[in-house]
Amino acid sequence: MRMVATPVPPPLPVRQRTQIPSGGLSPMLGRLAAERATGVLMREGGLLHLVDGQVVYAESPATPGLDALLIAHGALDEDCWREAVAEAGTRRRVGRFLVDSGRISEGALELCHLGALYDAAYFVLGPSSAPARFRYGEAHWLGAVHPVPVAGVERETLRRRELLRRIWPDPATDEAPLVRTDRQVGPAVTPRQAEVLDRIDGVRTAADISRALGRPAFHTLVDVRRLAAAGAVTARPAPSPVPAPGPVPAWGPVPAPAPAPDPASGAAPGSDSDVGPASRTPSSADERARPAHQDPLPPFADPHITLLKRLRDALEAL
Repeated sequence: MRMVATPVPPPLPVRQRTQIPSGGLSPMLGRLAAERATGVLMREGGLLHLVDGQVVYAESPATPGLDALLIAHGALDEDCWREAVAEAGTRRRVGRFLVDSGRISEGALELCHLGALYDAAYFVLGPSSAPARFRYGEAHWLGAVHPVPVAGVERETLRRRELLRRIWPDPATDEAPLVRTDRQVGPAVTPRQAEVLDRIDGVRTAADISRALGRPAFHTLVDVRRLAAAGAVTARPAPSPVPAPGPVPAWGPVPAPAPAPDPASGAAPGSDSDVGPASRTPSSADERARPAHQDPLPPFADPHITLLKRLRDALEAL
């Protein structure tokens, strides 16, 4: 019997696990996880709610909350959500109430909850220059639907950062108002991207479009960066600063500066003594007051010579 050699199948691709920095994305969050703390971590990008050191919910102004996502996708209506918050909000069991009352299945709630948690955590754990704070003992009104370890939240955040970098490395379109370019991208635009394009008006940001569509904000970032890579979308440039107005000049010619007073004369500025001898025209009265034989004094006459001339004139007059 002849044996047929079976070829060895190629190895399956192995997904590279994102390496978390040694200090974590938030050193404070790592310490809180180690001490199994319960409370809310407040950062510049939003809030992380912890129970026994695990993340149970995340909130950020950049992304729609769980309620907005559930209502937008038709899983709940606004009346059901308001009823759940009124009945179980003070007991921190809104999620449990929705499941026990048959408003939503437990699997659907957990799936939507994880999507909202990872979506908001991406923005909460973003780079920040403001200090973080933690308030111990404060529990979220939703309750612990599906707690996630801190390491899992950080790993997913880093994976999303790397995905956006591979699509388009410039993050300018993430937060700035978006404008469409003149480039035609044709049929390459997917229906999801077309819905994003339809709402770009030079004013809305990616977060605004996410709220308008009822989608997770990170999904909108992916669409926007792909459109930016295709040249169809760009960030609206920031307006150039307006220079401060200078002093308003006075009407009419600018007067010439007044000449300095003569120290020897002691006259005040602006008087006739300020006018130099070369520019002053002697009057007829001055000519009559001066003797005919008297020599006009030079502009800078020596005082001794002047005295001798006056003595000479006095002797000749005798």
